[in-house]
Amino acid sequence: MSDFDDAMANAGAVAPDVEVLLQRLVELIEAGRPMPMSATVRINRDEALELLDEAIARLPEQLKAARWLLREREEFLARVEREGDEILDAARARAERMVQRTEVVRSADARARQLIEEADAESRRLRHEAEDFCDQRLAQFEIVLDRTIKTVRAGRQRLTEAAPTGSTPNTVTDAGPLGDEGDVDSTEAEFFDQDDF
Repeated sequence: MSDFDDAMANAGAVAPDVEVLLQRLVELIEAGRPMPMSATVRINRDEALELLDEAIARLPEQLKAARWLLREREEFLARVEREGDEILDAARARAERMVQRTEVVRSADARARQLIEEADAESRRLRHEAEDFCDQRLAQFEIVLDRTIKTVRAGRQRLTEAAPTGSTPNTVTDAGPLGDEGDVDSTEAEFFDQDDF
């Protein structure tokens, strides 16, 4: 139980005593006998004074308790207000952190999307470049193969034409496989290096 609750309990115990005394005084006055032909009433003076003295004796304690209660109430309200301000400050700080975190996440998402788009564009560009490079190399290789096939065909044709009748076409003369006059142009007879193109 807090001091504030104790003070409230003490005040509740003191207040009824003074109130009871004053109520008894009121009842004493109301029960007084009226004087003939007058609004004045007769009451027991000693009993009324005794009630008043006792009420006066108890009033300082009640006033002191009331002042103490007021001071406790003001301190309690100030403490509650301070705690409320601290809670509000903490809530504001947390809200600001959440907003900043949200902004960071939003910025990070935008940056991630931008990086993904850039990576996709770079990947497409590299793929097109690789396809173009492969296509160029295959075209050059095709040209080399085509020339090689033509050279082989021409060589075989000359071998067939140069071979004497009755001999096997596989006979190689001293002049070489194609003969002196059957030499194919030296540039055509060589294998072509694809890197020359």
